[in-house]
Amino acid sequence: MMKTYEVEVNGKVYAVKIKEVDEASFDNLSQSATPSSSSPASASTSGSGIAVNSPMPGKIVSVKVTVGQQVNAGDTLCVLEAMKMENEVVAPEDGTVREVLVSEGQSVDSGDVLLRL
Repeated sequence: MMKTYEVEVNGKVYAVKIKEVDEASFDNLSQSATPSSSSPASASTSGSGIAVNSPMPGKIVSVKVTVGQQVNAGDTLCVLEAMKMENEVVAPEDGTVREVLVSEGQSVDSGDVLLRL
C-alpha cells in the first residue's frame, strides 16, 4: 500500500509516496541495496593538501569559507546548483582552508577541484 506525504526541504514542499513493506521484503531490499556516499563531494590527497572535488557538473551558488579558515568535518564549504537543486559541498575532514579555486557564479564540471584543505 502506498501512502503520500508532504515533505518540506529548504522552504519547498515535495510530495513523496512511501510503500509499506513487510519484514521479509525489507530484508530482501536491504541485502540488495548498495550503500551510497554520505559526502556530496569527493576528496583526494596530494602533497598540496586535500583537494575537495565537485561531485557533479553545476554552478557555484555561494562560497562559505575563506583562505585560512578552520573547518570541521561536515562543515559547508560551498553550495553547488545542479539540475535546479542546491547541493552543499562539505569538508571531508577537519582542517584549514588552504586555497579557494572557485567563485560565485562559476560553472564547474564533475571532478573539478573546488578548494584545498
